Amino acid sequence: MSILEVRDLHATVAGREVLHGVTFSVEAGAVHAIMGPNGSGKSTLAHALMGRPGTLITAGSILLDGRELVGLPTHERARAGLYLALQQPLEVPGVHLADALAAAAGHDDPSAIESRLASSVQAVGLEPKLLGRAINVGLSGGERKRSEIVQLDVLRRPVAILDEIDSGLDVDALAAIGAHLSAAVKDPSWNLAVVAITHFQRLLDVLAPDVIHVLVDGRIVDEGGPELVTALEADGYARYRRPADDPFGL
Repeated sequence: MSILEVRDLHATVAGREVLHGVTFSVEAGAVHAIMGPNGSGKSTLAHALMGRPGTLITAGSILLDGRELVGLPTHERARAGLYLALQQPLEVPGVHLADALAAAAGHDDPSAIESRLASSVQAVGLEPKLLGRAINVGLSGGERKRSEIVQLDVLRRPVAILDEIDSGLDVDALAAIGAHLSAAVKDPSWNLAVVAITHFQRLLDVLAPDVIHVLVDGRIVDEGGPELVTALEADGYARYRRPADDPFGL
């Protein structure tokens, strides 16, 4: 059973500290949601976990099954078991999805993953003909998000970090992706743990979280179960914000 442990994580971007000691853990078979206002550090957290260049971890630890990931380049964190679905998936002209996934999975022949690709595409409602294109080239925002889930499904990394996977999805696409991810989390042959970063309850309605973490100003300020989403929808984040003249809560 895989477990991701984040301990007292501090990270800076462009010389400014954005994360100020984030701590949480998530085990296989669980869904944890990260919620918070704009600018709270949610995407920075995702980038710090995955090792995106430009996001510098200055203190703390990221452990996956006891292995320290801080200091490892992104590709080694991916091989260790992390997968990041980007908030804004990029186009990769000239590189086809099957070829990229074969390389990431360690296969020399893309045909080795074709059957899994075909079943995954059907499950999330992505048009099979789109697989013939270079990665994300000419795809809509919603199609790119479906493609991110297809890639996760094929690679079967044990920890999935989903950065606003719901943005750009219509109701049907969200339902399909939510049902597919929920089934994956319950699949004992996969042992998947999900960290879902989102602004909206609609994702959590279809991907029921076990724990919700509220991230404000680079700190986790509250945690709870699904009932916390209802409170956030009703009251927002005002109660968590520090006064402007007391930024450190002193």
